[in-house]
Amino acid sequence: MNAANEFARHVAACPLIAILRGVKPDEAVAIGEALLAEGMRIIEVPLNSPAPFESIKRLVKALGSRAMIGAGTVMSAAEVEELARLGAGLVLSPHFDPAVVHASRRAGLVSVPGVLSPTETFGALQAGASALKLFPMEIIGEKGVRALRAVLPKDVCLLGVGGIDVTNMRSLKAAGCQGFGLGSSLFKPGMTPEAVAVRGRHLIAALA
Repeated sequence: MNAANEFARHVAACPLIAILRGVKPDEAVAIGEALLAEGMRIIEVPLNSPAPFESIKRLVKALGSRAMIGAGTVMSAAEVEELARLGAGLVLSPHFDPAVVHASRRAGLVSVPGVLSPTETFGALQAGASALKLFPMEIIGEKGVRALRAVLPKDVCLLGVGGIDVTNMRSLKAAGCQGFGLGSSLFKPGMTPEAVAVRGRHLIAALA
């Protein structure tokens, strides 16, 4: 199964991406296992975390056959190449950079650039983005999602990121988001795997 199909399968099973910003390598696998036990299947380590490539390496080795492991805050083609070398499957960015999208596609990785405007949205699709990260969702809001969904191809996957929690996922899903990236509502540095699992359970239940 190629990365794009694997990503679609995981989103269909549980449309929540765990964003572990600030996670450390020695705790990454335990937290990842706790999230898998709750049903989450997509895990992102932002590259502004401590030793992010080491965390990703360990997550891929331990969980790569059961989950899709990727990186967030990816800003360059060189970072994409390192992710491919480690066996990651997913590249997320806060912005749309054609070079990052092209590098991701060349490496066979799922490319999810961040977009805010219609211009960025269609530019990212034309460049080959696998899905679109609507960021920051606090600015876009439900009305923005509906406006974009009205003009986008129906098969484009929209992921809401930024300020996502138990209070707004259902309404944003109704507006047209297929999935969500969960940051501080799921994980903050220093949390135990057990605490992260509890938050994950509540977030999954809120979307049901």
